[in-house]
Parts: sequence; structure tokens; C-alpha cells
Amino acid sequence: MNRKAPNPIDIHVGSRIRLRRVLVGMSQEKLGEQLGITFQQVQKYEKGTNRVGSSRLYRISQILGVPVSFFFEDIPGQIAGDNGFQETQSERYVVDFISSAEGLQLNKAFLRISDARVRRKVVELVQAMSDSLN
Repeated sequence: MNRKAPNPIDIHVGSRIRLRRVLVGMSQEKLGEQLGITFQQVQKYEKGTNRVGSSRLYRISQILGVPVSFFFEDIPGQIAGDNGFQETQSERYVVDFISSAEGLQLNKAFLRISDARVRRKVVELVQAMSDSLN
């Protein structure tokens, strides 16, 4: 029996759930607990294996503190020219980086720096390092 492959939109929505969950520092277990489901079910949502129903997606958006539209940003197959205020194709590398393990770690660590001057110095340091590589 050949199983149907996950829909690309379900995969995208799941990856956005994972991205936001990790950014707020929440485990799959904690999200599942708040939803009344197992962490395995959360894993299936995040992989796109199981489709997230509309009422559950609404609840996830409440728990993670984002609008439901967050999960559909930069969705595959979007009609060209129908992007509204969405970033351009050339700016999507930012989303790809933030979604990576390194990007998430860097983002979380940076957000823990409370002093604005220190954050600015970190940005200047990274810019100087990247400039020296070019």
C-alpha cells in the first residue's frame, strides 16, 4: 500500500509551527500538553505528516502568540505579484537562516541580551567579521 506524500502546504505550516515554538523556547511536550495532545502528535504536525485543523491551528496561534496568518507566510506556490507586504524572493534567505538550527540558536541567544548597547556591539562585531571575509 502506497501512502500519500504530505501536502507542501501542510509541511510549510508545520515548519512555521516548529520555528515559532523554538523561538519562544517551548518544547513539543509543553505545546502538546497545552493542546491536550501528545508530543508525537505535535511532531507529526511539524513534519506535515498530519494536517492541522483550523480550530487547532487557531489555538496554536494563541499559545505561540502569533496571528494564524504567521503560519502561511512565504507559502509555496503563492501567485507572483500577490505578495502584499511579504518579502521578495531575494530576501527569503533570511527566513531560511532563521529556520536553521544555527539561526535559531543565535536568535535565542541574542534575544537574551537585555542591554541594547551590548546587542549593538554584537551586531557590529558580526558585521566586521563578515566584511573581513569578503
